Amino acid sequence: MKAKATLKQIALEFGVSISTVSKALSDSPEISEATKIKIQEYAALQNYKPNSIAKNLKNQRTNTIGVIIPNILNPFFAKVFSGIEQEALQKGYNVITGISNESLHKEKQVMDMLNNGTIDGFIVAVAEETQSLKEYKHFKDIMNSGTPIVMFDRVAEGINCDKVVVDDFDSAYGATSHLIKLGSKKIALLSTIHNLSVGKLRVDGYQKALSDASLTVDESLIILETATADFDLKLNELFASKKMDAIFALDEHASTMAMKFAIKKGIKIPQEINIIGFADGVWSRRLTPSLSTVSQHAPEIGAKAAELLIHKLNSKDEFYQPQTVVIKTELRQRESTRKL
Repeated sequence: MKAKATLKQIALEFGVSISTVSKALSDSPEISEATKIKIQEYAALQNYKPNSIAKNLKNQRTNTIGVIIPNILNPFFAKVFSGIEQEALQKGYNVITGISNESLHKEKQVMDMLNNGTIDGFIVAVAEETQSLKEYKHFKDIMNSGTPIVMFDRVAEGINCDKVVVDDFDSAYGATSHLIKLGSKKIALLSTIHNLSVGKLRVDGYQKALSDASLTVDESLIILETATADFDLKLNELFASKKMDAIFALDEHASTMAMKFAIKKGIKIPQEINIIGFADGVWSRRLTPSLSTVSQHAPEIGAKAAELLIHKLNSKDEFYQPQTVVIKTELRQRESTRKL
C-alpha cells in the first residue's frame, strides 16, 4: 500500500522546511511563485490531502459537534439528528453521533471519550437512567472544562445551558381538550415514558384538561408502565373492560399498541373510539386508519439546537446567557379521530 504524502515528505523532496511547504500549499505571498508552483504540482501528483483535524486542533477548534441520543431506533431522534446535521453542514461543521442506550454509564463514557479535543461542543438528549437518578455531575464537569452543551427534548433541570424543547404540558392539554370537544368523556391515558420529564409533563397536561372540563380523572383508565410486556398486558385488560371512548397515547409504543388492540378487538375507529398519539413517524400516516398525532417538528428542534451551539461556539460574549427555546407542536388530525 502506497504511503500517504505528508508535509514532512514533501519538505524532504524539495530540501525545504515543513513551514515553507505549508505556506506554499496555502498560497502564501511569503513564498516565491516558482517554489509554490513546484510544491503545489508535486502535492497534487502525490494526492496530498491536508489533515484538517490536526489543522483545527492547532487552532483549538475541530469544527465538529458531538450529538448524544438515547435511542437510535426512535424515529423522533432520527429526525432531530437530520435537522442537526443539515444545519451543522451549512455552517461548516461535521457531526459525530454517540448512543447512550438510555444508560447513565454509557452516556458518561461516550461524552468523556469525545471530550478529548475531538469535538467543540455537545448536543444531548438526556438518557432515561440519568433523568431517573438525577445524576447530572458529568454535564457540569464537561461544561466546566470549557465544552458547551445544548440539550433538547429531555433536559436536565439545574444545568445552566441552552435548551430546545416543546411545551409537553400544553401539547397534551390541547390534545386532550380536542378529544373532549369530540364528545369523549372517558379518555384513557397510555404511557411507557412517565418516568421521563417529558412524560410527566404530558400526564399533567392531560389531567389539567380533564379538570378544566369538569371531568373526573379515572385512574382505572390510566396505564403508566415502563416495561412493554406489563404495559401490553394491562392494555389488553383495559380493552376487555370497554370502559373508554377515547385514547391519548404519550409515546410511540403506546400509540402503536392502542391502534393494534382496537383493530384486533373489532372496535371501529373513529366511530366507537377516538385515538391520538404523541408521535409523528411515517407509520402514523401508513396505518389503516391513519393515526392522528401531536407532531413535535423534530427537524426544527435539531436545527435550532445546532444553531444555538454554533452561536455559542462563535460568541465572544463572556456573559452569555443560556436560553430555552420552545418549539410549537401541531395536532395533525387523520382518520383515527372524528371531524369536529
